[in-house]
Amino acid sequence: AGWLFWRVMACGRRSGGSKRQVILFILCVCVCQSGAETLRYSLAEEMERDSFVANIANDLGVSPSQLAARKARVVSEGSEQLFRLNQNTGVLMAKESLDREEICPQSDTCTLFFKIFFENPLQLIRGEVEVCDVNDNSPDFPEKEMVLEIPETASPGSRFPLESAQDKDGGSNGLQNYSLGSNSHFSLALGTGKDGVKYVELVLERQLDREEQRELNLLLTATDGGSPPRSGTTQVRIMVLDANDNIPVFGREVYEVRLAENSPPEQLVVRVAAADPDEGSYGKVRYAFTQTSERSRQLFELNPVTGEIRVAGNLDFEEAKNHKIVVKATDGGGLSSHCKVQVEVLDVNDNAPEIALTSLTASIPEDAPPRTVVALFSVRDRDSGDNGRTECTIDGDLPFSLTPTFENYYELRTNAALDRERTAEYNITIAAMDWGTTRLSSRESIFVQISDVNDNPPEFTQETYTMSVTENNSPMLRIGSVNATDADAGKNARVQYALVRQEGKEQPNVSVNSENGEVYILRPLDYEE
Repeated sequence: AGWLFWRVMACGRRSGGSKRQVILFILCVCVCQSGAETLRYSLAEEMERDSFVANIANDLGVSPSQLAARKARVVSEGSEQLFRLNQNTGVLMAKESLDREEICPQSDTCTLFFKIFFENPLQLIRGEVEVCDVNDNSPDFPEKEMVLEIPETASPGSRFPLESAQDKDGGSNGLQNYSLGSNSHFSLALGTGKDGVKYVELVLERQLDREEQRELNLLLTATDGGSPPRSGTTQVRIMVLDANDNIPVFGREVYEVRLAENSPPEQLVVRVAAADPDEGSYGKVRYAFTQTSERSRQLFELNPVTGEIRVAGNLDFEEAKNHKIVVKATDGGGLSSHCKVQVEVLDVNDNAPEIALTSLTASIPEDAPPRTVVALFSVRDRDSGDNGRTECTIDGDLPFSLTPTFENYYELRTNAALDRERTAEYNITIAAMDWGTTRLSSRESIFVQISDVNDNPPEFTQETYTMSVTENNSPMLRIGSVNATDADAGKNARVQYALVRQEGKEQPNVSVNSENGEVYILRPLDYEE
């Protein structure tokens, strides 16, 4: 085990939007062979390609030459590889400029996970890189102008919800405040919903008089918390209406709906309804989305006349488990009310397990002890619950077994003695299956060769060879041959022959060819002698 420094890189900003990195070495821990520790780093978004993340060699206490010798490599989770490791220097770098808002949309934190794999011996170390937000996005309103129709009978203190601004940045760089241009009738009320989203309402401070002023134009500004702060604006146009003394009233304040992620387009989600007892145009209600995210507007469509909400896009439980929609009902006189629609997306087993091979020993010796690690792989299923729960098996009766390690990783190990002379190679098929009602599976084949070990002695084809020769033979006369075979392969199967010297006995007048086993009489023989 070596010594590992956890290094945290805190992202900061200078005036003018420039970026800096402050490196703090804060903790020293012992790294064990199990690879249970985690390297944690931070990197500001929008850094240039091949930006420095960390010196892995220094943090692990190994030299770059050891990284190369042990074939160290970095693997990001998911299909896209975001980092690369320079084995010559031990430096971990970002392959491309990282955009936090693109990688982790609608998330306050953005953490990328990677693993560093070593061979000889096999070792795995987990790592995390937090992509720090940079204030590179301004608050933005859905429309450049909002039009509100407010009756002159509206009482002071009445509140009118305004469309919220959206800021792709998060944390302190996200949307923080609203302000309203100077006027004599309205102020702003700011609030934060249970989901943490800031909302803004227009508060009537002084009675409107249509005969005095038919229209007001206000400037609404949204500001984030960056340094320097960014802002976005929209015009709020107030149309003062004649008296309309009833507002639309929804049958429910909150509509809760559960919807399968494989629901087809045009499927009815829910029908919202608001009643207005006024007559004529004042009693006619139209519906519209408000304070609803752009993504939800893409997935659902609202009939402005009937209030029916239907599926318009492809729902994906793995992308978003819930959608919060606000519907505004407005009568012909401009009075409006709101209701909330909360859509819970139900998971469907639509993703098969994915097997990712991390490390493989393509050839192992036949004398490898049981539980020798042959391969390391991971299994991932993007579904949830039983649909995302997986199990792995090996097809056939083979001398191998699977051992879970941590999280979703498995080791392929030997579980019995191997014999190359019986089986010289194995084609191992790993099957991964989820636990969904309709079970989905995938397979991965691993080819392993068994290398030879010199574990078989040569064997003669006969126990006794009988040869004869006529006396007065010529010297170096070939009188026969012996033959032995070896079940091993390569140089381990090469056989050499030699006469066994017996102590106390005269060496016989015979020789044997060490390569082919041919037997020769060295000198002429005399039968009478």
